[in-house]
Formats: sequence, structure tokens, C-alpha cells
Amino acid sequence: MIDHLICDCDGVLVDSEVIADRVMHKTLSEMYPALSFDTIIKTAFGQKTSRFLESVEATFGITLPANFVQTIDRKVEAELARSLAAISGVRDALQRVPLPAAVVSNSRLARVSASLQRAGLTEMFANRVFSAEQVARPKPFPDVYLFAAQQLGVPPTRCVVIEDSVSGLNAARAAGMKTIAFVGASHIPDGYADVLRHMGITRIMQHMSELPALVEAGMKGTFGDVQS
Repeated sequence: MIDHLICDCDGVLVDSEVIADRVMHKTLSEMYPALSFDTIIKTAFGQKTSRFLESVEATFGITLPANFVQTIDRKVEAELARSLAAISGVRDALQRVPLPAAVVSNSRLARVSASLQRAGLTEMFANRVFSAEQVARPKPFPDVYLFAAQQLGVPPTRCVVIEDSVSGLNAARAAGMKTIAFVGASHIPDGYADVLRHMGITRIMQHMSELPALVEAGMKGTFGDVQS
């Protein structure tokens, strides 16, 4: 049985991943015009900025400026303030789900709070917002999901999580939670749903309008022991 809904933020509640990727690509390309970041930028999906930039340095044999993460964060914040939008249909879908809802994100609490406010979703989560900066390890480790469950006072097994990235899905599953994969955000590549199916993930939704029925099934116990 399911009695709590937990949502990732970027790429699930707000269509922000495509904005962050665009800023990252543009900034790297301006700094290193002789290099092509077209391929590696696709691997940023679901990673913390600092970890992704470590892989960029290793791949290209470069050393980024010490303040590069802060530079990216500042530019992303500015672009989010200009163009961030909620995922289509997410507000209506959440209103139709009769469960308390929380947010669990790898992003900083300040960014998550600002994103929810810009998308008009703040009141739906109140103070049930959690960030990887509150735990030792970010997703794909389960720490932040386990922390959220502890703070909410709910067993992890009674939570269902909506995630868009493989790292996020793995984190929620490692915490013992059920998952639903969302593949309808702008940054999702073609064929991604098939990749998830090949991983054994069966609960996949393209549109937020599918969420209430999926959650209802979980509340009725029809998920059984299948995590994803």
C-alpha cells in the first residue's frame, strides 16, 4: 500500500533540465571553442553539476576554474528566473492525487524553493521539501530519500516516487520505495522509455495526466512487490 507521494523537482515538477543543459553547453563552448561538448552534455542528465564537471575534466584533460560550479549556478539561476515553467499538467495532476506530497531533489534547497515558487507549486508541498545538501551523499545513493521518509515519519516502503533520471530511480529503489518514471520533460531523449523498459522499469508515464490513476493503483496495493 502507498500513502505518500514523493516527487523529484527538476524534470518532474519543473521543466528545468533543458535550461541547465543549455547554459552548461554554452558556457563550456565559449570557454573551450576548439572542443565539442555535444555528446558529453547528454550525460549531465540526473547528475550533480560538480560530478558532471569532474567527468568533463577527465574526458577532455582540462582543468576548469575553481569557481566554475558557482559560475554555472549563477547563470542557470538567471535563466531559470527568465524562462522556467511547470511541467505541463503537473498542478492538476497533483491536485487529483489524495496523498500528502513531498519533494526530494539533488539541487540546493534555495533553488528548489525558488523553482516551486516560480511554477506556482509551493503550497502543494509546504515544508515537505528535501535536498541532497542535507545528507552525506546525493542521488544515486538513497540517502536523501531515506532522510525524507524519516522526516515525514513514513516507512520508505509506503512511498511512491516520481523520477525522470536513472540515478534518481535507482536512489528511490535503493531506499525501498516504489517508483514511477516520467519521460515527458523537454530534455528527455528519443528512445529513453525503451531504455527504461530494458532495465525492467514498467511504470512509465509520458504525460502528467496519467499520474492519478497510477497512484490510485498503488494505494489499492496493485503494485505488489514490483518496485518500478
